[in-house]
Amino acid sequence: MNQAEAKYTTTEKEMLAVVYAFGNFHSYLIMNKSIVYTDHSALKYLFAKKDAKARLLRWILLLQKFDFKVIDTRGAENYAADHLSRLENPYENIFYPKEINETFPLESLNK
Repeated sequence: MNQAEAKYTTTEKEMLAVVYAFGNFHSYLIMNKSIVYTDHSALKYLFAKKDAKARLLRWILLLQKFDFKVIDTRGAENYAADHLSRLENPYENIFYPKEINETFPLESLNK
């Protein structure tokens, strides 16, 4: 998530997660029925909303090509997702440069 996306509302972040997942698994989900389990009930009503922000409308248009339904689950019933959503990654913004090995031992057998 970049800096701009970090400032999204909770509803927008939930929708972004759905858009990201469907975008990454597009080839698996395009011709199959899918179920999105969420503890954020507002997502269910976003798909029927006509006066949403342009960003949300664009995401809704992207998701219309998929056959899926949104099912609400309470956070208490959804242990795995609830736990994973609260994990923090301490290495998220740390870059460890690695040295590039420019010698190719298999290509220089006679040397």
